[in-house]
Amino acid sequence: MSRGKLALIAGGGDLPLAVAARCEAEGRPLFVIRLAGFADPALATRDGVDMGMAQIGGILAAMKKAGCKAVCLAGAVNRPDFRSLKPDFKGATLLPGIVKAAQQGDDALLRKILSVFEGEGYAVEGADDILGGDILSPGALGRVTPDAAQLADLRKALHVAEKSGELDVGQGAVVCDGLVLAVEAQEGTDAMLTRVAGLPADLRGSPGAPKGALGKAPKPIQDLRVDMPVIGARTIELAAAAGLAGVGGKAGRLIMIDRAAIVEAADRLGLYVWGEG
Repeated sequence: MSRGKLALIAGGGDLPLAVAARCEAEGRPLFVIRLAGFADPALATRDGVDMGMAQIGGILAAMKKAGCKAVCLAGAVNRPDFRSLKPDFKGATLLPGIVKAAQQGDDALLRKILSVFEGEGYAVEGADDILGGDILSPGALGRVTPDAAQLADLRKALHVAEKSGELDVGQGAVVCDGLVLAVEAQEGTDAMLTRVAGLPADLRGSPGAPKGALGKAPKPIQDLRVDMPVIGARTIELAAAAGLAGVGGKAGRLIMIDRAAIVEAADRLGLYVWGEG
């Protein structure tokens, strides 16, 4: 059932592609604002425009002209160097407030940006709402179920991720045999897992003898409509390459990009995927 035409403000990664595909499958009208330097080239064929992230007036005008009723912000966007931005007039009027919010952390910055769209009368929809059932459910997903020791690593990783989130640092952590191997910061999950794969072999597992876990949890203060944690099949593949035994998150609070592909990758590589809840 259509909820009105959606404006998808697309950053990098697979999440915007998944949102666009879901709208297409449901017959929902979609207009894509492709953020310059971030959006996947595959979105170029979709109805929409290319905009710089500081062209707020242009973005709002394009959304209005396209007849959008709601907006979804999805995908990775690195925090900019605000001094290098080239805002339009609307962006210039809002920039001081945005910079002030950014000084308080990423979550304050996101809330400020959301307030701009809500102030213009747009409903803000989370990618999880649009994707519907592609949210991690409780328990094991796929054939592999973690044992008690593996669950202990995962639960510690989730605890570390939550504590890191309280400081507005990141959403993920890796724990192996009770030892914290990595905490996600601005580099993102893929880069963190690649970093873990480069650690000494005696600190981590191996593809032949996996151990340890990646846990992803939302920041306690973040707005889940715009920044809920995400995993995809690539997450599973990188976790396996890092020698991990599994990946998990909080049930109902982790978006899965293509559930079937995640299950296939986990079963093929012998990893568990677990929803804590």
